[in-house]
Amino acid sequence: MNRILIVEDEERIASFVEKGLRANGFTTTAVADGDAAYEYALTGGFDLVVLDIGLPGRDGFTVLRELRESRVTTPVIVLTARDSVRDTVAGLEGGADDWMTKPFRFEELLARVRLRLRTAARAPEVTVLRSGALSLDLRTRRARAGERTVDLTAREFVLLELFLRHPGQVLSREQILSHVWGYDFDPGSNIVDVYVRALRKKLGAQQVETVRGMGYRLPAW
Repeated sequence: MNRILIVEDEERIASFVEKGLRANGFTTTAVADGDAAYEYALTGGFDLVVLDIGLPGRDGFTVLRELRESRVTTPVIVLTARDSVRDTVAGLEGGADDWMTKPFRFEELLARVRLRLRTAARAPEVTVLRSGALSLDLRTRRARAGERTVDLTAREFVLLELFLRHPGQVLSREQILSHVWGYDFDPGSNIVDVYVRALRKKLGAQQVETVRGMGYRLPAW
C-alpha cells in the first residue's frame, strides 16, 4: 500500500485530499508546515509527496530544494494556488515531478498521483547500498564492513539502511524513531542510542558519528 505525505496548511483542503486518497486505498499522513514536511519526507518512509508552496516555516520551494539536495528522490506533486509561469518553471526546475494549481478536481489529482507512482515503480531498483567500506544487500539482508560479513537484527538492518540512504546527513533521533519504530513510538525513549551503540560494535565505532545536540550521521566517505 503506497504511503503519501500531504503538506497543506489549509485544514479544509488537507482533509479533502486525505479523505479522497484514503478512499482510493492509499495510506496518508498530513502535516501543515514546511519544517515538518522536510523532517517527515527526509525519513524516506513515503512513496509520494503532495506539496503546497505557501507554508508556515520553510516554504514549498525551500522544502523541495533541500529534499533534492539531500538526495531524496521521492516523487513530489506541487498543489498550489500559484499559477504564474515563473513559479511553475521554478518548481519543476527545482525538482518537482508535477505541478497542479488550485482550485482543482480531485479526479485529476488522483490520476497524477497514480501516474507518478507507476513511473517511480519502473525506475531501476537499487539492491545494494554502499558508503565507504560499508555495504548492505537489500535482497539477502547481509551487511559487510570491509571484508567482514556482519549479522544484523531486523531493527539494525532498517537503521543501517536509513543511514546508508542518507550518507553525510545528520538524522535526528525523532527522524530515526519515526522511520525505524513508527510515528507513535515514545520520543523520550533512548532506544535510538541503544541501537546506534549496537551498530558501532558490529561495524566499527567510526562508522556512525554523534553530532552533539542534533543526532547521528554516517560519514560520507
